[in-house]
Amino acid sequence: MVKPREKQRFVLDTTALTDAELRHEGEELCEAVRRTLGLIADARIKLNISCHIPFPSVYEELVQFLRRYGCDDELVVEVDTWLVKKTPNRFEVKIPAEVFYEYVKDMRERMSRGMKVAEQCIWRAAEEAVTLAQKKRERENIKLESTGRIIKDFRAKYRNALRYGTLDSAPDLDVLLLAKEMDAGVVASDEGIKKWAERLGLRFVEGSSFPKMLEEYLRHLHHG
Repeated sequence: MVKPREKQRFVLDTTALTDAELRHEGEELCEAVRRTLGLIADARIKLNISCHIPFPSVYEELVQFLRRYGCDDELVVEVDTWLVKKTPNRFEVKIPAEVFYEYVKDMRERMSRGMKVAEQCIWRAAEEAVTLAQKKRERENIKLESTGRIIKDFRAKYRNALRYGTLDSAPDLDVLLLAKEMDAGVVASDEGIKKWAERLGLRFVEGSSFPKMLEEYLRHLHHG
């Protein structure tokens, strides 16, 4: 009697399908997503691998992303067919207190770094505004030459200080909660999800590596 394959489960973040590194040369986003979904379909039918997506948070985020890029309705149907939509049980999933403590500590440190970024940009804006005013520049020119540029720089540095490498949205958290609930692997191209998946002891697969992993599984099936 042939022993049935152990079922593998993965929970996908939006970036697992939309990351730019997933695309072959000259391939559009919609084509890359359809190709990846084709591999997921083969893996589900032939290898008993199931791919899940948190509903409604990540699912709606993904569908909105596809529509924004002009993907057709058939692609959304493929998403509905091959990705299992499931709402994480937020009341039952247990997260170690130590992990929660680390997260709060991390966010506090990030807020301090964000405050320093803001202070530095305020000082720069004030100094440049005074310098330009002494040169008899018009008020609107001061805004264009100094303030606008500094605001743009501030946004980039502030975003990096507060968001890079941490969980910064409800969909991100839902990915981890669902994976924890199902004892599943996490697939994403997001440093924050990667960091906290590792802290929770979850298997993590880079989004750009996931199609290659499925292809390798399927290749061994055909050669087996």
